[in-house]
Amino acid sequence: MAEAVVELLERAARREAPLEELRALRLAVQTVPPAALRARLSDDHLGALFALLSVNDREQVSACVSILERLLQALDPVYVIQNLREELQKGLLHPDDSVKILTISQVGRVVESSDAVAEILNSTELLRQIINCIGGDKIAVAKEAIKSLSRIAQTQDGLEALFVSSLLSDLKNVMATNDVVRYRVYELIVEISSVSAESLNYCANSGLISELIGELTGDDVLVRATCIEMVTSLAHTPHGRQYLAQQGIIDKISNIIIGAESDPFSGFYLPGFIKFFGNLAVVDSPQQICERYPVFMEKVFEMAESHDPTMIGVAVDTLGILGSNVEGKQVLQKTRSRFQNLLSRIGHQAKNAPTELRLRCLDAISSLLYLPPEQQTEDLLRMTESWFTSLSSQPLELFRSISTQPFPDLHCGALRVFTAIANQPWAQKLMLDSPGFVEYVVDRSVEPDKASKDAKYELVKALVNSKTIAEIFGNQYYLRLRAYLREGPYYVKAVATTAVEGAE
Repeated sequence: MAEAVVELLERAARREAPLEELRALRLAVQTVPPAALRARLSDDHLGALFALLSVNDREQVSACVSILERLLQALDPVYVIQNLREELQKGLLHPDDSVKILTISQVGRVVESSDAVAEILNSTELLRQIINCIGGDKIAVAKEAIKSLSRIAQTQDGLEALFVSSLLSDLKNVMATNDVVRYRVYELIVEISSVSAESLNYCANSGLISELIGELTGDDVLVRATCIEMVTSLAHTPHGRQYLAQQGIIDKISNIIIGAESDPFSGFYLPGFIKFFGNLAVVDSPQQICERYPVFMEKVFEMAESHDPTMIGVAVDTLGILGSNVEGKQVLQKTRSRFQNLLSRIGHQAKNAPTELRLRCLDAISSLLYLPPEQQTEDLLRMTESWFTSLSSQPLELFRSISTQPFPDLHCGALRVFTAIANQPWAQKLMLDSPGFVEYVVDRSVEPDKASKDAKYELVKALVNSKTIAEIFGNQYYLRLRAYLREGPYYVKAVATTAVEGAE
């Protein structure tokens, strides 16, 4: 097979390969091991294939791209950058996006090689063209360029090349293309800044983070909504949070939430600002964030109590995030009856709202009620039990009725609520006292699809792994659950059939 590939490559190099042979070559190179390809390839072969990209024939270009993808993967990155630099530069200027993506992905490979990356950093023109690709019409090309530049910035030399050279001007020039491209550059900057404090320092000194923050706190409500997502990404890292705090950005965001009361357009950006604080509370300290920025909690409750489904959804998501750890649960518990009343509203929404909001409510309820075994103190167990009973007059029946509906997403969402409470003794007693509940749990016939079978299996696993289950459920039910767990999520019981003489 390798011989046939080489013969086809030779014909391509002499420009004697018609489209049919290029198609055959595309299939053939997929079957030859990389080592065999590497041993037989020459510069002429590759140069000829790159030259065939210059014709105005989409099918030929497509075939050559597929062939080159396979061949270049077989080559050492150092070889690629030392011998094909000119071809790569031409590829970045090619009118066909598939050629640009092929070229940029090869640059990405080169950057990942510690032996080859220096060659890229010395290729200013190549880097400039990759930066210009961020401004391309096709998002796939821009994404590949962002990915490669982000990899380049993983080293000190790469940071120097991008931010302490003329390439910084190229980045700023491409930002001027339009709003969409500007946000792509911000996305790149946030991605690089998230790597380390040193990376963040380079990005901050470039002035680009200040520009992003300026847009976040500016007057354009739509721009705010876009920028807050990027600033939220930056806040996921400790050094990012420290920078935002030192620069007073978190205080500014808090003040904008306070001012949102009188802004008729706050609906555009408020959800993003609330999500920012929700994420901040989880990665930092829920108690500290809620105490320092009381407007955050107040606004979450207001949104959850409103009649706007969009605002309710964001508030419910945020409460789920906030209550995903014990410290956050305790912060919510301190609000006493207000949160209990809110749980009643969330339970009502889980039953009656449009499907998407019902799913978000179910996920938030699961997050709020889950307690890891090592954190199951008497106080916390009393708290989760009181929260569960606040959801509805008959909460277990509420979720059981949702779990029997013919909508897989809702069905699984309700099962996740049961799984969240399955390791808590009060919940096990409720399940046992609810007529037919344990039979429902071990009944495989009610799970119509893979997702449902997996969700039911997780519930059984959570019950079996609990230390109190054998005592509370009793031996008979406990053994049935263990058998279910042992048989796995997709077990089907064999049905014996008896042949009857004379039957057709």
